[in-house]
Amino acid sequence: MGMSRERKAWYFERMEELINTYKKLFVVSVDNVGSDQMQQIRLALRESDSVILMGKNTMMRKVINNYCEANPGHPFGNLLDQVKGNIGFVFTNADLGDVRVTLEANRVPAPARVGAIAPVEVIVPPGPTECDPSQTSFFQTLQIATKISRGKIEITAPVTVCTPGEKVGNSEAVLLQKLGIRPFSYGLIIEAIYDNGSVFSPEVLDITDEILTAKFGAAVANVAAISLALGYPTLASVPHSINNAFKTLVSIAVECDSYSFEKADAYKAMVKALAPKEKAPAEEAPAEEPPAEEAPAEPAAKSDY
Repeated sequence: MGMSRERKAWYFERMEELINTYKKLFVVSVDNVGSDQMQQIRLALRESDSVILMGKNTMMRKVINNYCEANPGHPFGNLLDQVKGNIGFVFTNADLGDVRVTLEANRVPAPARVGAIAPVEVIVPPGPTECDPSQTSFFQTLQIATKISRGKIEITAPVTVCTPGEKVGNSEAVLLQKLGIRPFSYGLIIEAIYDNGSVFSPEVLDITDEILTAKFGAAVANVAAISLALGYPTLASVPHSINNAFKTLVSIAVECDSYSFEKADAYKAMVKALAPKEKAPAEEAPAEEPPAEEAPAEPAAKSDY
């Protein structure tokens, strides 16, 4: 049954009230989320003064269009493209990062149902099972290598049962049920974020202050390098230019004994302290006298014989 006229009027007023009260919200997908789990999420969000609003897409679009007509140019109209599928709004004025942690923490494990789209890859690890040897044919049909160990079937190699984006088959669902594996977990999935008129993806919240600081430092370094190469002074390159000029002056002062300045004295003293001491010249050894020339041998006397 559809909503009554009074209920629709209340819904329109409630959504407009939330739009005027809160400046930020999450667009969340609620597929496979049961009523009990939704109630637990509502209770968890109360600590941050956040509110979940569900409704049909046609009603949500109607409220947004009426609100934008009454408030021309209001940025809330940017959310019209996000109103599709089984979605809801989580209104908040708290820190977006803290609310996201609360939303992602409230997930419950669930079995693999036949026909469901696998959100993650499911791999059955090797090891013993609680199945008796009479069920060996079932594993052989699925081409799963097994052996009998201590009266139980043991899987000998890891088996990929489901891949992301594919439907769960009947055999895969029965296998996971036999093994007692609940591979999936369901909860609210953040599709988009609205913050004071800006709509962006949830990955933006993964950017921390450390990442921003590193990116900014890298950009400043690039600007300084280009400025130094072009000889064009900028706020990023001037400190490097002054530093390079100071190094040049210090190097000149260190090499010239007759020139120095106050800031260079410490460097000159350090260079002198680290320089190796000169060795005293060794005493000259007396020159060796050249060997005397041998007298030429006298010719032998001639014999009369």
